[in-house]
Amino acid sequence: MAKKFDFKMFLSKNIVPIIFLLISAVMAVLSGLSPGYIVQDLVSRLGRNAFLVLSLLIPLIAGMGINFGLALGACAGQIALILVTDWHIVGAPGMFLAMLISIPISIVLGIFGGYLLNNARGREMITAYVLGLFMIGVYQIVVLFGMGRVIPIQDETILLSRGFGIRNTIKLDGVSGSFDALVDRLVGHPIQIGSTNIPVFSFVLVAVLCLLTWWFRRTKLGQEVRAVGQDMGVSAASGINVNRTRIIAMVISTVLAGFGQLIWLQNIDVMTVYTGANSVALYAAAALLVGGASANKAGISRVIVGTGLFHLLFIVMPLAGVRIFGMSAIAEQFRVFVSYSVIAVALVINAWSAKKEKDQALFGHRTHVGDTASIDKADSEKVDGDASDASV
Repeated sequence: MAKKFDFKMFLSKNIVPIIFLLISAVMAVLSGLSPGYIVQDLVSRLGRNAFLVLSLLIPLIAGMGINFGLALGACAGQIALILVTDWHIVGAPGMFLAMLISIPISIVLGIFGGYLLNNARGREMITAYVLGLFMIGVYQIVVLFGMGRVIPIQDETILLSRGFGIRNTIKLDGVSGSFDALVDRLVGHPIQIGSTNIPVFSFVLVAVLCLLTWWFRRTKLGQEVRAVGQDMGVSAASGINVNRTRIIAMVISTVLAGFGQLIWLQNIDVMTVYTGANSVALYAAAALLVGGASANKAGISRVIVGTGLFHLLFIVMPLAGVRIFGMSAIAEQFRVFVSYSVIAVALVINAWSAKKEKDQALFGHRTHVGDTASIDKADSEKVDGDASDASV
């Protein structure tokens, strides 16, 4: 027998994406932008941001909340790209080399972050956020004072005039579009669907990460990660090394964040050296929340939907704000206000949903049996049955 569709349940589970979709639809009409422009910009944003958002899934499944320490991996990716730019290794080989260089840096930072979060259980998100800010400060010191002095940098065009420290912005002409246009260059012409250019290889990388995430969740380690996220006490009693599992989840997320930052930078074409990693975690977390993801609903589909809806609002909101208020400055503030108001609502709804699911897990048997009297009657019948069996 087919299960009856419960509209109320569907609405409660997807209220955040629905709110964002309605707001985006209204703003798209007000903006006056053509559908072709919106689709092209949305495809480009999905290609450069989806990998970063996917890197948040493993810690979320492990019960560590949203990994606001994503900046650790972003810093590792930027250091690697600065070195590759200095060595003048261009194109896809330069990007792959930057990925390899970022891995050991990300692993070290991920172990450090995982160890710290293990000592801040129950406060992982705020601890990870502060950790990200701290690590950005360390990264800025290394780049500003270490590069050119301790770390040799030969390319004077990326150095400050004093002879050490990296300039505030670096043009990434050597690796610009290395992944986005890789297939285009191989076949000799842009890959298009209609009039929309498709960054094929970037989407291939996203698809590979989706498959790896799906596969990982079905491995022994993936099951342990999920068990730890559901109940650390029961997991520890079952013989799972909880601290080690959480550190592994943090390391995986940090390494993937480094890759995601590199994919993002090759699409942007320019690196803002000192502030480029600041908003990475916030925007990725916002996209995850917009998709309605939580520890119990950390699905790949929610990542894709959330990334698309969040960046759709970023596309249509500025021009819609200009048409509403007549001033671009106010329009930008309006975009920020609406975007983060919905994110705040998403946080509240997710927290409420998590509490509701926890209460249902603890007391769900009452909803199936009925009232307390029914439970007592069932228990008394069971006791009478056991007694008669014992007398026989």
